[in-house]
Amino acid sequence: MSEQPLLDVSDDASLGTVEIAPEVIEVITGIAASEVEGISSMRGNFATGVVERFGKKSHSKGVKVELTDTGILIDLYVVLNFGVSIPEIAQKLQTNIRQTLKNMTALEIAEINVHVVGIQMEEQENIENKDE
Repeated sequence: MSEQPLLDVSDDASLGTVEIAPEVIEVITGIAASEVEGISSMRGNFATGVVERFGKKSHSKGVKVELTDTGILIDLYVVLNFGVSIPEIAQKLQTNIRQTLKNMTALEIAEINVHVVGIQMEEQENIENKDE
């Protein structure tokens, strides 16, 4: 588990407390990002690659959540499809993630930083089929 503290989202403590782990925010962010057209993939690390080879989808791949004094910071690492408008896709990502997190957790996000780490060109098969 992460060393980061849980987020306390309870307004009324008379019934108990509600806490959300940062990993939950990562998963929600990953799912919200995958809903945006133009994303080829999310950048992961070696561990997520191994997990996906065994058939388990890692929804938090390419997402880093940091809890700071100023609020929640989200860094998103994406590979976009060739030919899409990078500013437009980044804006759609930020809007969709912010709205989804607001609806599901009632949390306000301080920053959503989109890092474009690559461009996916057309698949080799598609290029060969166009020549025929």
